[in-house]
Amino acid sequence: MVEISLASIRRIMKKAGINRVSKDAVEALRDLAEEYIFKLSQLALELADHAGRKTILKQDILMAARIWTRKMM
Repeated sequence: MVEISLASIRRIMKKAGINRVSKDAVEALRDLAEEYIFKLSQLALELADHAGRKTILKQDILMAARIWTRKMM
């Protein structure tokens, strides 16, 4: 997949207070983030389809995140 740059992930990690990180760790976080975004997008699409819309709205993303969080618990 690889859509998010490693530099973007490093910047986010730096904002979180991480000063040193291996390339493998950055790649692992990027892969997990991309997988999460992909699955969340699929769920948001299902919600929009169910509502009879073709456009994904902010509410679809937020609801998908809530559903995903509940699934993980």
